[in-house]
Amino acid sequence: MIQWWQKARRVMDCFQSVSCVKGSLCQQLLLFIFWLSSLQDVATLQTLHDPSHVSSTPELANPPSTALFEPIEIAPAVIPRYPYPDESLPPMYPNFPSTYEPNLTGRCPVNFSAMSNIMGKTASDCSLPLAALVGNVICCPQLGSLLHIFQGYYSVDSEQLVLRNAVANDCFSDIISILASRGANSTIPTVCSVKSSNLTGGSCPVKDVNTFEKMVNTSKLLEACSTVDPLKECCRPVCQPAIMEAALQISGTQMMLNDNKNVVGETSHIDAINDCKGVVFSYLSRKLSPDVANTAFRILSACKVNKVCPLELNQPSEVIKACRNVAAPSSSCCSSLNTYMARIQKQMLITNKQAIVCATMFGSILRKGGVLTNVYDLCDVDLKDFSIQAYGQQGCLLRSLPADVVFDNATGYSFTCDLTDNIGAPWPSSSSMSSLSLCAPEMSLPALPTSETLKNPGALPWMHIGNVGTHFFIFCFLYIFVLKKVCSLQAEL
Repeated sequence: MIQWWQKARRVMDCFQSVSCVKGSLCQQLLLFIFWLSSLQDVATLQTLHDPSHVSSTPELANPPSTALFEPIEIAPAVIPRYPYPDESLPPMYPNFPSTYEPNLTGRCPVNFSAMSNIMGKTASDCSLPLAALVGNVICCPQLGSLLHIFQGYYSVDSEQLVLRNAVANDCFSDIISILASRGANSTIPTVCSVKSSNLTGGSCPVKDVNTFEKMVNTSKLLEACSTVDPLKECCRPVCQPAIMEAALQISGTQMMLNDNKNVVGETSHIDAINDCKGVVFSYLSRKLSPDVANTAFRILSACKVNKVCPLELNQPSEVIKACRNVAAPSSSCCSSLNTYMARIQKQMLITNKQAIVCATMFGSILRKGGVLTNVYDLCDVDLKDFSIQAYGQQGCLLRSLPADVVFDNATGYSFTCDLTDNIGAPWPSSSSMSSLSLCAPEMSLPALPTSETLKNPGALPWMHIGNVGTHFFIFCFLYIFVLKKVCSLQAEL
């Protein structure tokens, strides 16, 4: 929306093209037209901000402007009172955790208060009611980052990059107890498939700082991972290959590859590489501040999770049977598809990029079963339909960048939904997933929804919000035309 002072300046530029500006009648006409235009802008803004205003026609004919297209905060505290008090609350309703003093083993030689901030963040991200629903995208990446940072923090005063088995068991138990005492789900080790051995370095042969620094170009590693670009790392990685190179070097696999020995596919070597990647993370945690390390590790996790659909897509036999030969909207096809989608919507919250992968994967399964028509279009399936539905009606996709669950004493838990998920699900061009890419320039996102032009009853067509430059050109043209007519009448008088 152009500010009134910008519009006034443009109006004055228009006025300079007309020589007759001094006449009182011209000035009055000028003021009237300018006032009418400004009044229209005010009315449009009031309409946009009036919650009681409901347009009878679809809005957003063009892709919305940045100001109208920002993510929104979903705070469960704004949800109306749950009408069934005797039943358990749905996962999107407000929940306030009870906190207590944790019962620690006393055998983990770490001052946990020094890690209070990151422990609190992890407890919120893995909160009791939401851990399973946001585990893949929020909780588990943050828990993994916490364990890496703890590993580095523990070893900062020693030459070891890992914990001994007995100490690892005690420290891991204390970490989970502290998180649970702050409102986290006590089952997150199972949800995230983590265990105390993640702190020990496993089968990685290098576990001390001196050996690590002799074998790895640590300056190159730190340069690559000290600042991780969230927009570039996933498609043009810098830190990820540096971590993998270091892991290959300390695992001994790099030497075996250089000797042309076939190690690909051997489980022991794969496990060693994964364990050594944990040692590399520990070294980075030792050298970086906790906040910098946490940001970097979360971005790396986001790159990984956004490549895969985390949903369980069971064989859609009924959908294939109902939709195989349809070429036009079919009630039986859409009913079967909606029933299948309803089961998907009970699984978890996913990101917008994961939704694209899931929609493409599910469409590929349907195409492989003989459904060649784009049933997403026929049955009006959007990307958000692949994620948890709040209150059974409103879908929510998380942004692909690292996100956190936030706890507030007044609103409970909240998280950010991405408004760009309100677009049609992409129908694959074939039954193969090999062509899917989420990286520019190959990336091809679905088009934004289009609809009829925004209508505002009682307003002139050229006064609608949007296309302000075009509207202003017409305004200047009409003004000059009318003003010349008035001026010529004045000259005759």
